[in-house]
Amino acid sequence: MKRRSYHRYRYNRYYKLYQKINALQKKRLADYTMQKMTECVLFLVLGICLLFLYQMLVFPRINLEGNRVVEVEYQGKYTEPGYASSYFGKNLSLMVEVEGEVDTSKVGEYPITYQVTYHGFSTTKTRIVKVVDSSYPKITFTTDAKKLYLCPDSKYLYDDYQAFDNYDGDITDKVKVTESGGRLKYVVSDTFGNKTVVKRDVLYKDILGPTIELDSGDVVTLSIGDTFMDSTYQVSDNCDSNVKVEVHGDVDTSKAGIYERVYTATDSSSNTTEKVQKVMVFEPSKQGVIYLTFDDGPRSGTTDIILNILKEENVKATFFVTNSGPDDLIQRAYNEGHAIGLHTASHDYSVVYASSDSYFNDLDQVYQRVKNLTGEESKIIRFPGGSSNTVSRKYSPGIMSFLTQEVVRRGYRYYDWNIDSRDAEGGKFDADQIADFVTSKLSHDKVNMVLMHDTKVTTTQAIRKIIQYGKSHGYLFDKIGPYTDMVMQHVNN
Repeated sequence: MKRRSYHRYRYNRYYKLYQKINALQKKRLADYTMQKMTECVLFLVLGICLLFLYQMLVFPRINLEGNRVVEVEYQGKYTEPGYASSYFGKNLSLMVEVEGEVDTSKVGEYPITYQVTYHGFSTTKTRIVKVVDSSYPKITFTTDAKKLYLCPDSKYLYDDYQAFDNYDGDITDKVKVTESGGRLKYVVSDTFGNKTVVKRDVLYKDILGPTIELDSGDVVTLSIGDTFMDSTYQVSDNCDSNVKVEVHGDVDTSKAGIYERVYTATDSSSNTTEKVQKVMVFEPSKQGVIYLTFDDGPRSGTTDIILNILKEENVKATFFVTNSGPDDLIQRAYNEGHAIGLHTASHDYSVVYASSDSYFNDLDQVYQRVKNLTGEESKIIRFPGGSSNTVSRKYSPGIMSFLTQEVVRRGYRYYDWNIDSRDAEGGKFDADQIADFVTSKLSHDKVNMVLMHDTKVTTTQAIRKIIQYGKSHGYLFDKIGPYTDMVMQHVNN
């Protein structure tokens, strides 16, 4: 027993000694390894530093302004952020060669390389330009974008919206529509995942009135004694196929005037639409009557002389005025029983015929002037150059075709002429010639609508001769009244 214990003691003693030696070796090995790794790191850092120093000493430098990776929107514009190159303070920027193009019409990555060579050594840097599409598709509606009204007991037809994307184009077929809790949700995504979501309320209720169109138009013109017949009409409704139409208003064709016929259409949801038709009954044409009409005034020194002659001869005439001239001459003409018509405020063709809005803005100015001076709302007008003028084509093609109908629809009557005195032709004719131009065209078989200008001296000298000739040959003189039958020329624009 003692011998066995002795051997065990010696074994344990050698084992512990082995462990100490082994631990010492491991420590030395770790220290050696750490030393070598440190030396390697130092050599690596030193090598990198030497390489960097070598590059600084030998190779030129390029510095890119801005980011190395740039994003540009699809179909946008790429602008070069800039760059600079140098070698020990020497500016080499002009020596940099830039290669690469950016096509913003195509999504993708485009490398732009910058290279500079100096003393045989070259440096190259690269910038990446990414053309991306980050724009969201747009969903538009032909009806209210916030609320959709549908006919009761009807189904949504998915026909009132459109989706468009700047990259994909029309993507209406990609729109997903869901309905929940009285709301419609429209969702659409483009190729690059840009998603648009639009929500709007849906109400099953008919709020639109019927539409009604009269076959004979909104304005009907008749002469005293003509027969009036109700217009036929076309009526439709978005929800109802059985629309009731009622007509109200009387027309008396035995008396000149403006009458209104009101057509009322009502659908089953009590939505109502009214269409008002004006029926204008004019006096019959007065053949053999002379209408002396004067344009472009008033003007001191001419209009007042013409008024004196008209008063002496007891003749009534019509003055188509502008916004020029003194107010008192317009007031005098009105007070002495003459008709005051409208000839536009400016008489500037480039303004008057620039557009229909421009025409009516100009007309309204002279309308207000006459109303303020006379208290009368004159509806008698004459177009500068007449309805047959072609100069308006220079400013707005087709405008006369529109205006000749629109002025009547608004309750005006326009009057052209069938006898031109030619007094406005730049002083080419004297008073006798002007009088002859008028008297030679007079006829007992027609309405004699005479064009003259109260701004011309020769007109003041010719007017008495014209009046005396008319009286001696059995003609009557009259002014244009509210329901005088219109004298119209052929529209050429």
